[in-house]
Formats: sequence, structure tokens, C-alpha cells
Amino acid sequence: MKTLKVIAAIGLGAMVSACSSVPDIASRNAPFEATPQLAFQQVAPDAQPQMALPQSLKVSAINVRVPGNLKVSEANVYYPRADIVWRGEPIGNRHAQVQKIFEQAFLHGTRDMQGTSDVVLDVEVTRFHSVTEKTRYSVGGVHNMEFNLTVRSAATGLPLAPTRQVEANLPAFGGKQALEADRRGQTQIVRVSGYLAEVIRQELAKPSVAPAPKRKLAALTE
Repeated sequence: MKTLKVIAAIGLGAMVSACSSVPDIASRNAPFEATPQLAFQQVAPDAQPQMALPQSLKVSAINVRVPGNLKVSEANVYYPRADIVWRGEPIGNRHAQVQKIFEQAFLHGTRDMQGTSDVVLDVEVTRFHSVTEKTRYSVGGVHNMEFNLTVRSAATGLPLAPTRQVEANLPAFGGKQALEADRRGQTQIVRVSGYLAEVIRQELAKPSVAPAPKRKLAALTE
């Protein structure tokens, strides 16, 4: 019996230790409407040399790519295991819908940038995991979006800084709060688009970041 208790204690300690090593997602899940500190995270830089972006930018082109191998789920469960989960628009080509969301949001977020350095944004979406109907009309969740961002000179086509791996998390309303938001016109697509516009503004305000390995969120069961 004592041996079993010792084994159980060791197992519990290992679980607590593992949980404490997972990045704090909750601290980044604050609505952009309510707080100036955005709920997105830049992957920690490694030891490679950094390159600085120009301080005065003008975005002349935005290229958004949503790879066709990203898995889509239409399953109405709490947490589908997929790369793309999106119910903010009628069922259709989810890859195309996500691409359009990023294109329009980033266009809106950069349209007031009238700097002296013309740049091109290359964006590769790697994850767009919103909430299902089951989640939205009960507990709510998180709009989790991840993308790679490369800023290139419009004149030379060369990168001005290493590719950035960006993770952006926006709280997804649930239950009564979700219904009230819809009545105010704050639909899922409106909130996500507005949030991504602010994300790109703040990303382009950062001078530089070195590339780093991509970090995955902890897997959840359905």
C-alpha cells in the first residue's frame, strides 16, 4: 500500500510539473476591444542575428497563402482536431474564407501606413481554429490563429527581417454573451477581422525578431 502511495505521489508531481511548463495561454486571451495589450504571442527568438525593419513602412502588397493540406473540420463537437475550424460564415470553402479574412483584415490594418519604405507582406496561415456551434452556444472558447509573416522590400523582393511566427488568440463569446454580441453586430467575422487588423499593426511596429521553432498548443480531447 505504501508503495502504491509513493508511485501515485510521483505521478501527480510529474503532472503538475508538466502543466507548469506549458505556456500561459490565458494571460494572452484578452479581448482587443477592452485592453491595449493584445492577446497574441511572438515565439521567443533564438540566438541568430536580428535584422531591423524600417521604421516608416508603406504596405504595397499583401500575399496570403492558406495551404491546401490544412485539415478542415465541420464536426459539431466541443474541440475538433483540425487546423481550420470556422463557423462564422455559411459552410463552403473554408480555406478560401480564411484567406479572405486575412487579406481584408491586413489590408484594413495597414491602409493608414504611408511611410517611405514600400514593403510586401507574405503571410502563410498555419492554423485558424475558431469555435463550433456546440461550443459557441454553451461555454465559449478561443479564436486561435497562427501564421508566418515575412516582410520584403517591394523594390528588391528581399526579406527585410527573418520570418515571424505569430500566434493570435481572441476570446470567443459563448451562450448569452455570443447572442448579445450578434445583436450588436459584433459577429464572429467582425470581431476576428478587427482583431487581426490590430495584430498586424502591432507586428509591423516591432523592429525585428529572429526565427525560432514553432511551438504547438497542448492537444485537447473532443
